[in-house]
Amino acid sequence: MSYVIEGSTGPWEVVIGLEVHAQVISKAKLFSGASAHFGADPNMHVSLVDAAFPGMLPVLNRECVDQAIRTGLGLNAKINLMSRFDRKNYFYADLPQGYQISQFEFPIVGEGTIEIELDDGSVKNIGITRLHLEQDAGKSIHDLAPKETCVDLNRSGVALMEIVSEPDMRSPEEAGAYLRKIRAIVRYLGTCDGNMEEGSMRADVNVSVRKAGEEYRTRCELKNINSIRYVMQAIEIEAKRHVEIYENGGEVDQETRLFDVARGETRTMRSKENAHDYRYFPDPDLLPLIVEQSHVDHLKSTLAELPDDKRNRFQSEYGLPRYDANVLVAEQDIANFFEKVAKGRDGRMASNWVTGELFAVLNKKGLTIHESPVSAEALGGLLDLIADNTINGKIAKEVLEDMVETGDMPADIVERKGLKQVTDTGAIEKVIAEILVANPDKVEQYKSGKDKLFGFFVGQVMKVMQGKANPAIVNELLKKQLS
Repeated sequence: MSYVIEGSTGPWEVVIGLEVHAQVISKAKLFSGASAHFGADPNMHVSLVDAAFPGMLPVLNRECVDQAIRTGLGLNAKINLMSRFDRKNYFYADLPQGYQISQFEFPIVGEGTIEIELDDGSVKNIGITRLHLEQDAGKSIHDLAPKETCVDLNRSGVALMEIVSEPDMRSPEEAGAYLRKIRAIVRYLGTCDGNMEEGSMRADVNVSVRKAGEEYRTRCELKNINSIRYVMQAIEIEAKRHVEIYENGGEVDQETRLFDVARGETRTMRSKENAHDYRYFPDPDLLPLIVEQSHVDHLKSTLAELPDDKRNRFQSEYGLPRYDANVLVAEQDIANFFEKVAKGRDGRMASNWVTGELFAVLNKKGLTIHESPVSAEALGGLLDLIADNTINGKIAKEVLEDMVETGDMPADIVERKGLKQVTDTGAIEKVIAEILVANPDKVEQYKSGKDKLFGFFVGQVMKVMQGKANPAIVNELLKKQLS
């Protein structure tokens, strides 16, 4: 079902485009040799170029260019062999040069497309308009002194990729799916860590509304949102604001707004600038960037397997349903963990244990897969014990709990606790006979047509044998004796 906002004049469609700012993974900044590492004390990673000292000239970091090309390839986009850096002029306290070196008319990456999948299983293609490289500004800090603003230039000059989408999204859910997909792609490629809490990935959200079949109406930009959940909330709130304005006879002003999470509202930041307000012109200190096609081909040949390709392979190689495969490939660490568990084993069983029992443990303890107290090798060993009938699934869950707490290997736990599954048919038949003798009334009821009592007998056998009996053998022998 399509997402609409019902107003007093009928339904309104939401139109959404995103500009994702992704910090490039590189040791140095875009135009200087200063460290791009996050988390240093204020103004520790600042060169004379970053601080805009007179006479300092920018020198382009080749690795940042390669990272942008890799990302463009991952977005199925055109790589422009000629691109150019421009100066985007505006004044702000944490922008030492008074301009930002960016790309405007000739970006390094052109049009592309990515595929998103929604909760109902439907698939949609979202167009990419461009990806361009630019340097980040510094950071203004307003809460250290009551009457002063402090400036930290550690971030000044750090390389950013701005990934601009087409206005193809029509719901908060689609925007959330798009952001998750972009984040997965750059993390798989190793071009951005996608950490939105640290600000290494953030989004500007363009929102407008219209009646069905209309041309696009005026949009507003919601600036610097650092959470997928907040992006989705902000879209819904801003779209409803537009509908209310139009239905009260007003007009929406094109402007940049901030999303106040605490109040659940957006508010004006500044009137929306157009390109001519920034007075773009080619940076006179930087030559046009020329990339050889052979270099692009080399980078393409070394790309990591991307999420969609890995999902398709998981489906064909391990026989997984599309949904399960999507869950596993959402994070590269999870996909790698699963592959280690599944190697040489039943793929579906491995998937069920990773996304079911193991995820439950991790969620309970607030851990990521990277912090899992159970290694992939250990979990694989547990599945081997199930496969060779050493233990059954119920006992395996008990063993997993012990593995989490002790770090012991599953075979050692089974041996230590005496949990080996009983497959001795004679021993099982003896227990079944005793239970049938002790419950003659239920045996008669079963034979008179109350088939549901079969579960009662199975439960009694498993109880007497402390859950160690092989369930398949129990079922087979019990049916034989009851008949």
